[in-house]
Amino acid sequence: MLLAVAGDAGEAAGYDRAQLVTFVWAGQGLLAVVLLWGWTDLADRIRTGDIAGDLLRPVHPVTSYLATDLGRAGYAVLARMLPPLLVGPLFFDVHLPARWPTVPLFVASVVLAVVLCFACRFLVNATAYWLQDVRGPMILWMLGSGVLAGLYFPLRFLPEGLQQVLWIGTPFPGLMQTPLDVLVERESTAVALELVTLQAGWVVLLLAACRLVQRRAERRLVVQGG
Repeated sequence: MLLAVAGDAGEAAGYDRAQLVTFVWAGQGLLAVVLLWGWTDLADRIRTGDIAGDLLRPVHPVTSYLATDLGRAGYAVLARMLPPLLVGPLFFDVHLPARWPTVPLFVASVVLAVVLCFACRFLVNATAYWLQDVRGPMILWMLGSGVLAGLYFPLRFLPEGLQQVLWIGTPFPGLMQTPLDVLVERESTAVALELVTLQAGWVVLLLAACRLVQRRAERRLVVQGG
C-alpha cells in the first residue's frame, strides 16, 4: 500500500521506495520487540492480590519488571525481528544503511524504545491500583499507541505542525517511528541523534513517573490495610 502511495514519483513524505519497504518489514519485526500490546502481568497481579508478594521482595517492582521485559525483548530480537529483516530483501529492494553511525544509533534507539514502551505499559497497568478493572485504559492504549507510534503508517505523512506536537509533547513517536526513521536514514545523522536524545529524555521522565505512581499506590495499599 505504501508503495502505491509513492506511485510514479517514487517517493512519499521524503521516503523513497526502498525506505518505505524497509520501514514496513523492520516495523513488523520491531513490533514484537517493543511489544505495544498484550502485557497485563502487573494489572493481573494487582487484581488477584499477588502484588503483595512483589512488594516484599528487595528489588523495586519497576526494576524487576523492567529487567524481565528487557530479557523478553532480547529474545524477540532473535526470534521475531531478524526473520522479517532477512526475508524482506528476498522479495523487495530495501534500504541499507549508508552511514556508519546509523547502526549504533538504531541499536540505541531500539533499546530506548523497549524501555519507553515498558514505562507506558507499566503506567497503564498501574491504573489497576485505583480502578481494579483496567479494560478501559487498555483499550485506549491499544487504539492510541498503534496510530501515534507510527505502526500503521509513517507519522511523516501527517501535517508538519501535528508531527511536532506528537514528537515533543508525547512519547509515542519514540516507540517505533524514531527507530525506523533512524534505520532508513530519513534524516541526517545530527537530526537522528537529536531524535534518539529526545527518546532518552522521555525514558527518564516516564521511568520517574512509574516510580512515583508505584510509591503512591503502595501508600494506598497501606491505607487499605494491604
